[in-house]
Amino acid sequence: MSLSKMSKMSKQVNAAVYLCTIIFSILFLAIGHKVATKDLALFSDGGAGAVRARVTEILSAYEAEIDPYAQTPEETLRVTFAATLRSGPRKGERVTGMQTADSFTPTEIRRVAPGDEVLLYEIEEADSESEERWVLQEFVRTNVLAWLGALFVAALIFFGRRKGFHTVVSLGFTCLAIFAVFVPSVLSGFNMYVTSPVICLYIIVMTLLLVNGANRKSLAAACGCFGGVCVSGLLVLVSDVFLKLTGLVDEQSVYLLYVNPDAPISLHGIIFSSIIIGALGATLDVSVSIASALAEVRDVMRRPTFAALFRSGMNIGRDIMGTMANTLVLAYIGSSLSLVLLLLVHSSSLVDMLNREIIVVETLQTLVGSIGLLCTIPLTSLLSAWVYTRENDKTRDFEVIP
Repeated sequence: MSLSKMSKMSKQVNAAVYLCTIIFSILFLAIGHKVATKDLALFSDGGAGAVRARVTEILSAYEAEIDPYAQTPEETLRVTFAATLRSGPRKGERVTGMQTADSFTPTEIRRVAPGDEVLLYEIEEADSESEERWVLQEFVRTNVLAWLGALFVAALIFFGRRKGFHTVVSLGFTCLAIFAVFVPSVLSGFNMYVTSPVICLYIIVMTLLLVNGANRKSLAAACGCFGGVCVSGLLVLVSDVFLKLTGLVDEQSVYLLYVNPDAPISLHGIIFSSIIIGALGATLDVSVSIASALAEVRDVMRRPTFAALFRSGMNIGRDIMGTMANTLVLAYIGSSLSLVLLLLVHSSSLVDMLNREIIVVETLQTLVGSIGLLCTIPLTSLLSAWVYTRENDKTRDFEVIP
């Protein structure tokens, strides 16, 4: 068969795999979301929902000095403003809203100004004749985030072209898998020790098939990545026994116990899931880097052998591991910097701070994620060397490219 026919057939196969992956992802997410949200009411706290509004005019403003010795909260700010509702059944109606703050507010808040997009909620128990029935809940910030997201997508497509577009699609499916399937399944009381590895496996396979296609490179990267994630998961399970963790790392953890009293959320499962999902990104990056690099090495070798490719993969992995381990450490430290500062101030000693459960869990995330990352390197190198040398060397005579 000629090279042109083989290339055409390969493109057709990849197109079919791409389409099948899209269809499977849609079905997986739709069915998974339906199962995970059965008998689960999301975004429903029993009160009136917030509506978008645009501030048109400041009607009055009052500001008082803060009394540092006040025993009860005293109102220090009240801004009354006119706004036009931009969502909800009363869209287009002009209402009067208010922004308030008291002496217990820990920092100075930004006062509303004409033109601001805000979220308002209606006080149901307010006097029906009162004009000030609407209270400012938050400034609308999603507009700026939407622009940043659009810039990110545009940059991906501009620099990555077709692969950039495939990356955007895979990223969309990844976010949907987490927020539309996994998170609702946790709130519904599903076993996180089962659902989180399933979600990780789906993300790995879907991402590699959409971005790299169905080939030996994707196979090696997927197996190496999932192996690293499994190592991280096993280490979490073993460490959980010896560290005697309770899962009560902060006050939010306590509230989670009362979300679903009939099927309480497992706090140990939360720790397990957060660690393996957090490690997934780094292990996927490393596995793809090694598998891709070895594919290039194989193509320029005259006689690629298992030992030579494995040795090259380990050398490449050693260069990667330093920066990727730093990536995990810095990511976890950066995400919990405020917490570290607070505990450092209010702990009696360094030993006291390091033995706080929340610090132990953060350290566990860093160490387990890094170990999983390190295990991904030899696993991916081993699998890549094996799948790349399975075809008959006699059928291919590679020339060394200088």
